Amino acid sequence: MTAPTPPQAARSHERPPVYVIGGGPGGLAAAAGLQAHGVRAVVLEKSDRVGASWRRHYDRLHLHTTRRLSALPGLPMPRRFGRWVARDDVVRYLEKYAEHHDLEVVTGVEVTRVDRAPDGAGWLLRATGGRELTATAVVVATGYNHTPRLLDWPGADTYAGHLLHASEYRAPGPYAGQDVLVVGVGNTGAEIAVDLAEGGAARVRLAVRTAPHIVRRSTLGWPAQRTGILCRRLPVRLVDKMARPLARLSVPDLSAHGLPRPDTGLYSRARAGAIPVQDVGLIAAVRAGRVEPVAAVESFEKTEVVLADGTRLAPDTVIAATGYDHGLRDLVGHLDVLDPVTGRPRPHGRRTLPSAPGLYFTGYTNPISGMLRELALDAERIGKALAKAPR
Repeated sequence: MTAPTPPQAARSHERPPVYVIGGGPGGLAAAAGLQAHGVRAVVLEKSDRVGASWRRHYDRLHLHTTRRLSALPGLPMPRRFGRWVARDDVVRYLEKYAEHHDLEVVTGVEVTRVDRAPDGAGWLLRATGGRELTATAVVVATGYNHTPRLLDWPGADTYAGHLLHASEYRAPGPYAGQDVLVVGVGNTGAEIAVDLAEGGAARVRLAVRTAPHIVRRSTLGWPAQRTGILCRRLPVRLVDKMARPLARLSVPDLSAHGLPRPDTGLYSRARAGAIPVQDVGLIAAVRAGRVEPVAAVESFEKTEVVLADGTRLAPDTVIAATGYDHGLRDLVGHLDVLDPVTGRPRPHGRRTLPSAPGLYFTGYTNPISGMLRELALDAERIGKALAKAPR
C-alpha cells in the first residue's frame, strides 16, 4: 500500500491507470479485479486508512452474511474469524487484502468532482489540493452508507433533548440507566435497540413506521443469505408467495407486542430497497418486553417526541437509525447518471451508459444475497469489461 502522498500523472509512455474512488471493500475489490486482468488501478481514499466506514460502525456489529460468502476476490477470510465476522475482523481483512494484492492505494485524497475530459476521450477528476487527474476509465466505490441522513421532522431543529444519528452510536455504555428511543427498524435500528437493552438501558423503545420482514439469520445451519442467493433468479411474485408460510413457521407473530406481520411481499420490499431484518436478538427482546415497538415519530416539541398515534414521549436520548444518502450528487450528479428519486447510479457493475462510457459504479445496491458477495462479483465483471475495452 502506498504512502499517503498525492498521485502523480502517469508518464507519457505508460498506459494511464484506472482510478478507483473509495478504499472500502468495493473499491479494493474493484482494484484487485482490474489488476487480475492486467489493468493498472489506483485507489483514491479520502481518509488515512482503508476501510474507513467500517472502522466507524458500532462495536457489536457482525456481518449478517457468512465468512465464506463474504470474501473478496483472491483472498479467503481466515477461519479464525468465525462464521459471522466481527467488525474489527472485517477491518483487519481489508487491510490484509490491500497488502496481499499489493494494491496502489493513495490515502488523504478526496475526489470532489468527476467531469468529462476536455477532449471528450476520458475523464477528469478534481481532488483536494487543487489536483486534476485524467483517466480513460473511473470506478466509483464511495459506499452505500456514505452520508448520514436525518428525516426532516417538524421541531427537530429546536428539540432540547439528545438526538443523534445511528452513525454516532458505538456501544451501550453511555446510555446505561437511560430511557432511549431508537427510530427505524432496519437492521441497524433493530440491532442497536437490542444492544441497548442488553447493555443496561433502563427502557428501550423502537419507533416503527412500516412493519419489517424479519428472518432468522440461520435456520438449522442454513444461512438466510443462501436463500437470498437462490431467490435472485426467481420471479418476485413467486418468492413473495413462498416467503409467507416460511415466515409463519420460523418467526413468531409479534402483533400483540406492537410489531405485526407486514402486509407486503418480502422480495417485493427487498427489490424496493427494504432488506429484511435479520434476527440477532430482536424477536426475544420484543417478546420479553426489553424492546418496546411504538408508533413512528411524527414531530418534536421542546423536550418531547410526538408519535404518529398521538403518544408523547420524553426519552433521555433519541437515536435515529434513518439511513444514509449515497452522497453522489456533487461528485457525478451533473453527468445524468443518477436516478433522480433515489440518487443511486443508473448503471451498475460492468454496465456503463452510452453518455458516460468508462464510468463504472459498484456497491450501490443492497441485495438479499449479500453486499460483499455482490461486490466480489462486480469486481470480476468490471475487470473483464475494462480489460477488453480500448484504452
